Amino acid sequence: MRYALGIEYDGSAFLGWQRLSHGESVQGAVEAALASIVQHECDAVCAGRTDAGVHATQQVVHLDTDVERPLRAFVEGTNTRLPASVRVLWAQPVADAFHARHSARARRYRYRLLNRRVRPALMREHLSWEPRPLDVEAMHRAAQALLGENDFSAFRTAQCQARHPMRDLHAIAVRRDDDQVIVEVQANAFLHHMVRNIVGSLMVVGRGERPESWIAELLAGRDRTVAGPTAPAAGLTFLGPRYPRNWALPDAVSLPEGWVDRPRPLAVLPYADLDA
Repeated sequence: MRYALGIEYDGSAFLGWQRLSHGESVQGAVEAALASIVQHECDAVCAGRTDAGVHATQQVVHLDTDVERPLRAFVEGTNTRLPASVRVLWAQPVADAFHARHSARARRYRYRLLNRRVRPALMREHLSWEPRPLDVEAMHRAAQALLGENDFSAFRTAQCQARHPMRDLHAIAVRRDDDQVIVEVQANAFLHHMVRNIVGSLMVVGRGERPESWIAELLAGRDRTVAGPTAPAAGLTFLGPRYPRNWALPDAVSLPEGWVDRPRPLAVLPYADLDA
């Protein structure tokens, strides 16, 4: 039987989601805890792998087991075996055709940075920092050039394992909340470091070092070496995937009513989706 689980975690102490032969990973912690519930080794397949220091509010995983357990065992029982920085939020049975990664039609990220002269004393692992004033309105306008299906080579790390750079960016918004600047973005999928590289370039625009049109020029030029720096991992949170409502998953990870799939481009065929 296949189960889907929603997981939140603070990525500060982990080397990322993916199971490693060395160091602590979120996947390793989750699989060890689940193995004690189902009494066998299991493979927790996630919606999107996150890098070291990146957090998640609604990571979705699926696992297969023939062992029957009440759903509360997958939530409460697993949580008693997890470190305090990782929690299972919900669990439910799903059809065998459901796949945490391939069934998702969208993924969402939020990037937070503190925009003031003094470094943060609180939430240091959840905020990036920029002491120079940022023009949030200019950043937002510039970011709209990224909408749609495009070649995002200019915002792709050299170590990216994706087979091609095409991604379909559904929405991106930049706003200010007091002294924090928040960037929220949704796409069908992301290239490795894509969100952090986009944020790094938007910050160059926000500081007035480049015009708003520069983001469109970077996108068209497809050259990572001339784009802005990669923003730090600490400010990035994976808000989770979104699935068609026929899977009957919680609203937090379901597409809104009336969502119509675009024709599936090459970009959303199965691939090794590393993180943003």
